[in-house]
Amino acid sequence: MNAVYLAQDPTLADFGKDPWWLVLIKVLFAFVFGLLATLLGVWFERRVVGYMQVRPGPNQAGPFGLLQTLADGLKMAFKEDILPKAADKVVYFFAPVISVVCAVTALSVIPFGPMVSIFGHRTPLQVTDVPVAVLVLLACSSLAVYGIVLGGWASGSTYPLLGGLRSSAQMISYEVAMGLSIVAVFMTAGTMSTSGIVAAQGDATRLTIAGVEVPAPGWYAILLLPSFIIFFIATVGETNRAPFDLPEAESELVAGFMTEYSSLKFALFMLSEYVAMVTMSAVTTTLFLGGWRAPWPITLWEGANSGWWPMLWFFGKVLALVFVFVWLRGTLPRLRYDQFMRFGWKVLLPINLVWILVLAGLRSIEGWQTRDRLLATGLGAGVLLLVTLLWPSRKKEPQPTLQEQVNSRPHGSFPLPPMDLQVPPSPRTKRVVAEREPANVAAGSDSREV
Repeated sequence: MNAVYLAQDPTLADFGKDPWWLVLIKVLFAFVFGLLATLLGVWFERRVVGYMQVRPGPNQAGPFGLLQTLADGLKMAFKEDILPKAADKVVYFFAPVISVVCAVTALSVIPFGPMVSIFGHRTPLQVTDVPVAVLVLLACSSLAVYGIVLGGWASGSTYPLLGGLRSSAQMISYEVAMGLSIVAVFMTAGTMSTSGIVAAQGDATRLTIAGVEVPAPGWYAILLLPSFIIFFIATVGETNRAPFDLPEAESELVAGFMTEYSSLKFALFMLSEYVAMVTMSAVTTTLFLGGWRAPWPITLWEGANSGWWPMLWFFGKVLALVFVFVWLRGTLPRLRYDQFMRFGWKVLLPINLVWILVLAGLRSIEGWQTRDRLLATGLGAGVLLLVTLLWPSRKKEPQPTLQEQVNSRPHGSFPLPPMDLQVPPSPRTKRVVAEREPANVAAGSDSREV
């Protein structure tokens, strides 16, 4: 009976019954997980990028260089803490704290596993859960913008301010695409609870093809593939990771919003970025990859989703997503800012809206007869294809020739350099070409030294 209970999915009724010391253990576990994942994530990124670039990476401090990140953290702690003269001291101090707290708080509603027994108490492997847990994740992600924009503003310098404003525009833009991609998850799972979403992915979807019921995967990454792709792209943009690391673009902003930060405050900003990367990987795992549930080959084992084993599957999925983050950094070049914003507003957002409309239509005809469903689906697909083909495309305006561009220049413009690379004579000075006597004329007999 105990094994059966441990294999159960937690529900909202299972939360709020733990003693205070068990709640404290869970909170400490989530916090330590975020910190350790950050330390190992920095090492993992440097090693993987080093392997991609055919170089060793960190390999001196500790076995395989595992202590290199810890050594870098200690070095940052003992560096001089510089406070800009024009900085707002209070806001300057709390800005990196806001970023770290928001990134770590999101881990409180992430389910790490099913019901387990801890010192005789049956409890879910999750700090807490609420009916709107996914909105808590979105709120923590949105509040992290304040830490970045306040850090850039409080520094009292122009470049950090530009970096903070750029980052706030970027994160808000991709927050919209990320929120819309989760709507498909709500519609399919019927709940906003993170534990409920994981439980909804546990049951295999049944498809009826030619009167035969065929089991299909339950992961929303497969069933809701467009939402999964858009969500992950928005996650990369939300966490300021390459190729979307524009707030720290050294080429035009000199490291962006954290230019004036040093020592531990700079370390906190760096920590918040990596914690956010791990947290968003955990959120993606929960919403689209079945959470702590084992993937298909392992599910053939009867006890794969019971006890403490699900934590292993959960951490494996998070590690795989972190590897994708690192892979993108080592592969893709940084985008221009206008390309990045155009991609978010003109590509991801329209595709997301159309996909949600299609999914809502498919959900509304689930109860219809098979013939009617096929007819409605075919009619909708035909209309969508017709609109796509007949959508007016903007014609490119003909490019004027070089001479037309020269002729259209307004009066009083700056001087135009020669197009044929021949420098004309100056119209303001007269050049008099005079013949000169040779310089090596022999001195006369009456010459004398002066």
